[in-house]
Amino acid sequence: MSVRRGATGVGAVVVLIATGAWAMGRGNADTRLWGEVRPVIEARLAADARGAGYGEAVPGLAARWFCRAEALDLERRGDDVRAGVRTLCVEYGVRDGSLVECSGGQNPQVVRLQRDADGGYRVVSREAPPDGDGYGRWTRAHFGGYAGRTLDEPMASDGLERAARAHFGLPAHAPVGDC
Repeated sequence: MSVRRGATGVGAVVVLIATGAWAMGRGNADTRLWGEVRPVIEARLAADARGAGYGEAVPGLAARWFCRAEALDLERRGDDVRAGVRTLCVEYGVRDGSLVECSGGQNPQVVRLQRDADGGYRVVSREAPPDGDGYGRWTRAHFGGYAGRTLDEPMASDGLERAARAHFGLPAHAPVGDC
């Protein structure tokens, strides 16, 4: 009987530790603050991506960037916010009534925002890791070990595809092809 209780106690401790590690690693985002800064971050990502895609150079596609961000960590100090995020931006266009994916990329970023006089936020800086050798060092320094491991997990583009279909006036299940 005491062995069974001991095993149950050890199991409970393991579950608590694993749950705590998961919660800490997935970010401690204040949902209200994230709700305020997320649209600002995503709009800035899309604006900064303009001019960087293949589809924008193809006449008739009307290509446009759609971006999303996931908070890994969020910290407010007075009117300043530091957001550690994973980002996904995809460039979509339309050809022959079908949605086409032209360009895209996923990367981690540190976005700094500041509160405006009207109470909203504006992005004051964005920092992304370098390509190549410095990538791992940068992500560990900015996100730590556990959060850093989640950065390369693929982000789903379903929401971006829905937004692109709606933007281009396509049916909800219009296929997505290559540019």
